Amino acid sequence: MSFSTPTLNSSSSRPFISTSTLRRRLPFVGAFCMLTFGLTNFYTPLCSSALKTGSKLGSRFSTKSSNFIQMEGNTSNTTVPSIVVYVTVPNKEAGKKLSESIVKEKLAACVNRIQTDSEELLIIKTRQSLLEALTDHVKANHEYDVPEVISLPITGGSLKYLEWLKESTRE
Repeated sequence: MSFSTPTLNSSSSRPFISTSTLRRRLPFVGAFCMLTFGLTNFYTPLCSSALKTGSKLGSRFSTKSSNFIQMEGNTSNTTVPSIVVYVTVPNKEAGKKLSESIVKEKLAACVNRIQTDSEELLIIKTRQSLLEALTDHVKANHEYDVPEVISLPITGGSLKYLEWLKESTRE
């Protein structure tokens, strides 16, 4: 993976990043922001309490449903604290190979692959407790010297899916 570091343009003192780098990374930045802050925080006409709740749809979809679980403060032993991990790989072949090895080692329940330009983005769903082992596995099996590995917490979701995630990964 090539790192583009901002450089100062001699004609101005503003940082300069190549347009191809910006164009390649912009969808990731947008997706990261949407996952982190919630889509509804970026579109305020849906509800006046958007910034207070973090989600304008929260009032319409109650977390009291038996099919949905709020992870924070969860005392149930049928699920575990879980995360989504993003990893970029140089191409489809590398993504497939790394994805298969991660699932085979039970480091994650599943891996989705999203192609952008020549790189692909792996979306890995796993236990929070496996992040260090997963990161070590990625580093040992990745073509890049410094692979991108970032994680986001799963704060809620389908109870059945989260139970499956727990059962599909090692402890």
